[in-house]
Amino acid sequence: MNTFLLLFFIIWLGGWWVNIKISKRKDANLPRFIVPSLFGIVILLMWELAVIGLQINPILLPAPSAIASKFSRSLDILWIDFVQTLVKGALSGYILGCGAAFLTAIAIDKFNFLKRGLLPLGNFISALPIVGMAPIFVMWFGFDWQSKCAIVVVMVYFPMLVNSVQGLELIDPSRQDLMRTYSASYTQTLLKLRLPSALPFIFNGLKICSTLALIGAIVAEFFGSPIKGMGFRISSEVGRFALDMVWAEIFVAAVAGCLFYGLIALIEKRTTFWHPSQQK
Repeated sequence: MNTFLLLFFIIWLGGWWVNIKISKRKDANLPRFIVPSLFGIVILLMWELAVIGLQINPILLPAPSAIASKFSRSLDILWIDFVQTLVKGALSGYILGCGAAFLTAIAIDKFNFLKRGLLPLGNFISALPIVGMAPIFVMWFGFDWQSKCAIVVVMVYFPMLVNSVQGLELIDPSRQDLMRTYSASYTQTLLKLRLPSALPFIFNGLKICSTLALIGAIVAEFFGSPIKGMGFRISSEVGRFALDMVWAEIFVAAVAGCLFYGLIALIEKRTTFWHPSQQK
């Protein structure tokens, strides 16, 4: 045990020292990728040594090696759960919810009375707990992915709506005056000025909703699901004390969430390259 604890602190101090050295390099691209990667590797090694050295029960906390072994032996199950929860439930609800919110934001921008009526209602609905909504939606839409899609739509709709409305409102008055000088119509002003200026806010809403969609779809499956899906698998495997499978599902969800968020951030960088937040 003493040997494992000694290795634990050696890895910790070694990783700390290497990260400090790399962070001081003048090349900005090298620390950007190596530091987080090295940080993650050190965390995994410390986790492995802590489980072995302290002899932690695998039911409480399995080692990363055990999780990796379970992951490699359960790829077929993990893929089925991934498609059921993240592709059918989360992605479909994300597209429908964010698309509807964007169209509603444009309508609110055109008709001010909608803002007075919809936004207070949105604040009320966004405060509703998912654990209370999920059983109701399961009764309405059934046990399959459609009910999870509906829950995701409700979860992402109003965060996306609020960000889009705010982006359409924060327009430079001088640019609006310039469009009026050119006798631009509302549609021309919307397409050439308001929407491009609102893109940073719209992408901010898309990034926020990307995590909400994953969480909503997984949690919703705890309240009714066919015999597949990440939420169902986590719930059933916890009942069997198979925590290695639970962590494998969590790993898949985390990687999918990071890739989804990164894809949106990459599109944002290519689309809003002119914005100060995207400039070095």
